[in-house]
Amino acid sequence: MNKHTKLAILVAPILAVIGYIASDYYVEYQANQPKIFQLAQQDTCSISEKKCLLISGDFKINIYNERNKTILNATFPLDEVTLFVVDNSNNAQPYAMSVKDNPYYWQTEVLLVPEQTLRLIAAIKGSKYIAEFQAK
Repeated sequence: MNKHTKLAILVAPILAVIGYIASDYYVEYQANQPKIFQLAQQDTCSISEKKCLLISGDFKINIYNERNKTILNATFPLDEVTLFVVDNSNNAQPYAMSVKDNPYYWQTEVLLVPEQTLRLIAAIKGSKYIAEFQAK
């Protein structure tokens, strides 16, 4: 065996470990980049009957009215939620929601009425989940 082969046998495992660590850092960096996801409405959105479900993969949000408040329940803890109520001239009034009991439950003082168009932006670790739906 010549000296170049011996050197290659010694250096190859070190380069493999460095490459493995570098690829792990790259995958983690890509996973933490902000993304935008579309929430799809499942069936009809009846807020008064607690049947307004928005879905994106395993992530689900349920919106409903309870005691003159609008409540949002999510399957994952949220960092920030903004609900927009759209009027007939397509102007959106934003309502920042606050944490109710824990980051899975959010509330706001606005009481939603039937036949309203609503928009929602929910943030989780920099990624945004957005939806536009009609409340029945």
